[in-house]
Amino acid sequence: MQLVAGQPGQAGESTDEALLRLRRDLAAAYRLVAHFGMDDIIYTHISARLPGRHDRFLLNAYGQRFDEVTASSLVTVDLDGEVVDDPLGLGINPAGFTIHSAVHAARPDVVCVLHTHTTSGVAVSCQANGLLPLNQWALQFHDRLAYHDYEGIALDHDERQRLVADLAEKYVMILRNHGMLTCGRSVSEAFKLMYNLERSCRAQLAVQASGSEMVLPPPEVREKTARQYERFYDKLEIEGSVEDSEWAALLRLADTQSPGYAD
Repeated sequence: MQLVAGQPGQAGESTDEALLRLRRDLAAAYRLVAHFGMDDIIYTHISARLPGRHDRFLLNAYGQRFDEVTASSLVTVDLDGEVVDDPLGLGINPAGFTIHSAVHAARPDVVCVLHTHTTSGVAVSCQANGLLPLNQWALQFHDRLAYHDYEGIALDHDERQRLVADLAEKYVMILRNHGMLTCGRSVSEAFKLMYNLERSCRAQLAVQASGSEMVLPPPEVREKTARQYERFYDKLEIEGSVEDSEWAALLRLADTQSPGYAD
């Protein structure tokens, strides 16, 4: 499978085929987020930029639970918040548009943006030191994690400039007092980053709750581990030199646990 950074398509795949696959992957991501308990009823979002476009992206219809999202129910919206296609007629959440449109407009390399409000993620976002380099999951984010201060519910469009300035070229961000955000060159990458970020937060809270003295790997080990993760993701997303077996396994899980998402 040959993937090009910023393009959610396979070698020899037409734009229509790429769009169908993108819709399937995005709907699967919604179902998987629900399966792993990272959803927030009808709030938070996962967005994906349309193949070959920098000005339109897919978002969940406002009011649908993540476990209800299907490939055909996704709403197409432009960067100005205008709904282009709304199969269910439910519209979109304005707060979701603010955050996701900001990233898609500023980062053409980003195909997918995933935002969560989990208990563990919010708890870590409220800690002054943020995510600590405590374990292998967390070490992939060493010096690769952005922070954005809380400004209230994300309804003000002028916050977008500050949010993308804080994100810069990174793919992972902690929204202080709010939650987590990951970006991916594919839906797969955004999901896997969030899955590991969530586990990192849960592990941190578990260690802190134990009251035991914490062991932090030395800086050189932190950087080495982060680079190892980085290299693997680049093989998947840029070189296409390895198959994305993990995403294939997750799609099989979605097929089993949440059938109908691809409809």
